Amino acid sequence: MGTTTVYLNGAFLPLEEARIPVMDRGFLFGDGVYEVIPVYDRQPFRLHEHLARLQASLDGIRLANPHSTTEWARLIAQIVASAALENKWPDQGVYLQVTRGPGPRDHAFPKIVQPTVFILPMPLSPPAAESVEHGVAAITASDNRWLHCDLKVTSLLPNVLLRQLSVDADCAETVLIRDGQLIEGSASSVFIVQSGVLLGPPKSNLMLPGITYDVVLELAAAKGMQYAVRPISEAELRSAGEIWLTSSTKEILAVTRLDGHPVGTGRPGPLFRQMHAHYQTFKHSVMRGKAMP
Repeated sequence: MGTTTVYLNGAFLPLEEARIPVMDRGFLFGDGVYEVIPVYDRQPFRLHEHLARLQASLDGIRLANPHSTTEWARLIAQIVASAALENKWPDQGVYLQVTRGPGPRDHAFPKIVQPTVFILPMPLSPPAAESVEHGVAAITASDNRWLHCDLKVTSLLPNVLLRQLSVDADCAETVLIRDGQLIEGSASSVFIVQSGVLLGPPKSNLMLPGITYDVVLELAAAKGMQYAVRPISEAELRSAGEIWLTSSTKEILAVTRLDGHPVGTGRPGPLFRQMHAHYQTFKHSVMRGKAMP
């Protein structure tokens, strides 16, 4: 693997040389936001939607966006091109992080703000074929995070701790429940299927507005699948015929065991098979501009 070029505060440089001050508020307080954008054949996936979510997160923490949409697109394109040449990655994930920058170790915002902007390319691999074919296991946990989960902030310790519960249990994800309702996963959106109907929890301040979540609902509408967006009870989750995880890196995965019990038949269900095929066709035709192999 070759050198990985990153962007940090106006400069493109090798990852090994990137440095931030120890007084950066992102380091001290987790005072920042981030995005992860999948890139297929050098084409960012839903760039406008990802940058709109970045703007919403910046607005939510009262930090001015340091770049226009055009500037972000230019910087991302340069990072993608460099990574493709240096590392020969066919696909990438581009990580963007913006913090409030360095300042006194004081909870109050600094009067003069110089945001730290960091862009990192990463290899992007689709879910393992075995996970797609046989499904994955998940556990449930009480959602004890804060009340602004709709903001994609860098202070992710609650998500980290909840995700670690599933790692400790040798599972792929922790499905979160709050006040008897399905919310999302520690690092994914969650759908269920009941009686042939795809159900998704409604967006709120308690869940991240997922880009892949939106794609799944768009595909369901386009392909004539029955679906609804409404509150989903814990009882409905536990009796679901199918459970899906969706995210930029997971794409769409079926949960076939939840808290040690089989979901439905214990195999990925028929609607999952259909949606996974639709998603792969969409990815190849829209992002790669070619037919499925």
